[in-house]
Amino acid sequence: MKKKIEVAFIYKPCKTLSKDYYFTHVNNFFMHALKRHEQLVITDYPTKEIFDINNINPNTDIILLPENGNTAANDSCMPNEIKNIDKTDIPILARIGDVYAMKKNDIINNHAKYNITACFSYQPELLFRKYYGQKFKFKTILWGIENSHYDGMVSFNNRIKTKILNSGALAPTKFLSKLMHKYFRAGDAATQYKLRTLCNNLPYVDYTPTLNHEYVGDDYPKLLQKYTASIAATSYCYTTKYLEIPAAGCLTFMEVTDANYARDLGFIDNETAIFINEKNYQSKFEEYLSDVDNKKWEEIANSGRKFVMDNLTNDHAVNNLVELMTELI
Repeated sequence: MKKKIEVAFIYKPCKTLSKDYYFTHVNNFFMHALKRHEQLVITDYPTKEIFDINNINPNTDIILLPENGNTAANDSCMPNEIKNIDKTDIPILARIGDVYAMKKNDIINNHAKYNITACFSYQPELLFRKYYGQKFKFKTILWGIENSHYDGMVSFNNRIKTKILNSGALAPTKFLSKLMHKYFRAGDAATQYKLRTLCNNLPYVDYTPTLNHEYVGDDYPKLLQKYTASIAATSYCYTTKYLEIPAAGCLTFMEVTDANYARDLGFIDNETAIFINEKNYQSKFEEYLSDVDNKKWEEIANSGRKFVMDNLTNDHAVNNLVELMTELI
């Protein structure tokens, strides 16, 4: 039997770790998926602004932090200070947020402040290294899909076929908004959501915005299961949507280019997803819409769902995180 790993999870209660927040994947991973793993013994240490590391169990093997610094001004999940953190020899593991946060937050100093040993994220290592360099130990872990939320999906043939779902944030279209996003926010939405925004100009695309609807958080799969087909398009780097959409049994029109790292996810064009880009997206949509009853669409959707559920759920992610923890101790 493998040795149990004693993990001290230190965090400040925040909206991001709440089940009632508009996105719940962080809560699902840290508060549920981690605690299901038979090798992990998680002890929660909720705290206020200051925490003393001497208060944790002396048998702790790993200290886990929900993020690598207070990157959200109105939703901080990290104590401002962890006393004696520089005096412990226990490895300290932290999740990172969007790598673009490096532009506006002093993340490098946060790594020293919290004495971080290693970090993880769903983002690819090449993108991480672009912003963080070679100094920090890092592992890509594709987390975010809570298995139970994708059980009992509506069957493929009982969904809307003649429309394609598009959901999430869009690129700003007005000149001033573009400047605000580019220079005052962490990431450039005009770049990240370019293709997703172009798709919205098509008459057969149904758009649901990020928050102005009832299907937020854990209810997002309920929106996805209304449609046979949906769009996963982020131009700078893939996002959790690339896993959520196929997990819900949708035929996934997936933006895959040499620039957005989506090939790293392991999907296969015309087998587990339909790859699109700025040159071919309309023709790919029209090929589907001209023959919506063709069985191959359902086969691709089912294969995409199986690929995610067999390889890319939170339980698989925790297995990968345990491997990283084992390396650290």
